[in-house]
Amino acid sequence: MRAVLVTIICLAGILQSSAHAQEYVLTGDSLPQEGVPKGAVTQHTWSESAIYPGATRAYWVYVPAQYDGTKPACVMVFQDGEWYQAIDRDFRVPAVFDNLIHKGSMPLTIGIFINPGVYPAEAGEAEPKSNRSVEYDTLSDQYVRFLLEEILPAVGKDYRLTDDPEGRAICGISSGGICAFTAAWERPDAFRKVLSHVGSFTNIRGGHAYPFLIRAVEKKPIRVFLQAGEKDLDNQYGNWMLGNMQMQAALEFAKYDYRFELGTEGHNGKHGGAILPEALRWLWRDYPGANPHISPL
Repeated sequence: MRAVLVTIICLAGILQSSAHAQEYVLTGDSLPQEGVPKGAVTQHTWSESAIYPGATRAYWVYVPAQYDGTKPACVMVFQDGEWYQAIDRDFRVPAVFDNLIHKGSMPLTIGIFINPGVYPAEAGEAEPKSNRSVEYDTLSDQYVRFLLEEILPAVGKDYRLTDDPEGRAICGISSGGICAFTAAWERPDAFRKVLSHVGSFTNIRGGHAYPFLIRAVEKKPIRVFLQAGEKDLDNQYGNWMLGNMQMQAALEFAKYDYRFELGTEGHNGKHGGAILPEALRWLWRDYPGANPHISPL
């Protein structure tokens, strides 16, 4: 009876807060600031994949102004990269990196922003075919191998990148969020910091199994920040908010280093973008040289 009452109270709280949706605004850490060195972003194309043969994709590389090549830089990979690196969208990662690196709130970090692969339109098809769901929603090591065997070495030809897994983070939204978790789950020897925005921990390609796997499998050395929304999707694949809450419960049960932030938004980047600076401070909070000054959200 007590468990039922707790559940009813929690659901009532969610419904009440949903009626008074919070307005999320970007802080100064997400906007260009006078006197802050500005990193450079360059665009590239990758069409030589052996892991996803025939697929072509754009990717962008952010290099901090302070990078001089004397020592390896940390790395953070973003799925749906075009959106994350855009200067007029929800996340504006280059500006956030500029500000946090300048303040010492995160280490010197090179950002890699990768779009999903696209296959040329076949006969009778009007549009090219996106490989996004295959790459992002599949529970396997295929995508993280693509990163480790193809993209990171390509970027590493021009910049010194750390091979320390504690210095590598990965981020994504929706299917990109579960993709980020899968990469670290499959290869904690390569990525140990995960940031998921409204992650699709639902049954698109079996992702609803993760809460049960987390409980059953030996704890892995990864740190996870989950952002979710009360008005997220609810469809034939599952309920996104409940999927993320199941992830939270499993991470808590298995004693992972995690943080969960439930906002009042839906399947978008408004909440995630507003709290991105604090999420990055939390992820990098004990990395050598970082002085994050984490504040409650």
